[in-house]
Amino acid sequence: MSADKRTGRERGEEWWQTGIIEMRPGVIRLRGYEIQDLIGRVSFPAMIWLMLRGDLPGEDEAALLGIALGAAVDHGPQAPSIAIARMAATCGVGINNAMASAINVLGDVHGGAGEQALSFYGDIAAAMDGGASLAEAVSARLDRFFAEEKDYVPGLGHRFHPIDPRAPRLIELTRDFAWRGVVSGRFADIAEAIEAEVATRKGKTIPLNIDGATAVIYGELGFPPPLTRGLFVLSRSVGILAHAWEQSQESDRNKGPLPKEWLWAYSGTPARPFPGDSD
Repeated sequence: MSADKRTGRERGEEWWQTGIIEMRPGVIRLRGYEIQDLIGRVSFPAMIWLMLRGDLPGEDEAALLGIALGAAVDHGPQAPSIAIARMAATCGVGINNAMASAINVLGDVHGGAGEQALSFYGDIAAAMDGGASLAEAVSARLDRFFAEEKDYVPGLGHRFHPIDPRAPRLIELTRDFAWRGVVSGRFADIAEAIEAEVATRKGKTIPLNIDGATAVIYGELGFPPPLTRGLFVLSRSVGILAHAWEQSQESDRNKGPLPKEWLWAYSGTPARPFPGDSD
């Protein structure tokens, strides 16, 4: 039927067509499942999986996804997103405004490293699929990285922790799930091989961090790299909400990034008279 022959309703239905939700009065279906059948039977991580992937995960897959999401919920007010949530709350805005302000700074530098790490792992996995060994694929990707990108290897190192306490535990759990056949363990192998090769090249270990470790899990579960960033936002939103709420219960007003007795260093032009004014 041509566009001019379609009814307004047909045109509207086509305009917002989606494979995620079906809804009409008295009916809500998510990916084909009745909402009442999901409620009380599907965990929140499983619901996330269903919405993003189109079908329900296995129980163990949902559990592993929940582990990754739970590991990155908070990193204190030294993390820009948390600090911004608290500062916004002292400006008298609502919880949603404080959360939105914080989430809006989760970009390439703060919040995007997991996506970058999984893309890095994926390049190595693709080389292995093409016949390279793990060691060959890791070495070649690092050669290219240091020659062309010259930045921090994604997923390694932490500006605050000598060893990120979250990462070893996440890898340990990933290995456990791999041993039980839930995931392959391939991305854990890749991450650990990167860590070892970088240590050899630099003469010191730069340990895996939370972004590299959660990227391992998301890769094992088959999530594409761009969704890794969105999953981090979902995870960190929990901490953002907690801090925004806690701050909203306190009496501070317009709480800036530093205590009021500490001011910034001024590096501009020294004090000078306005042109024409006498000395």
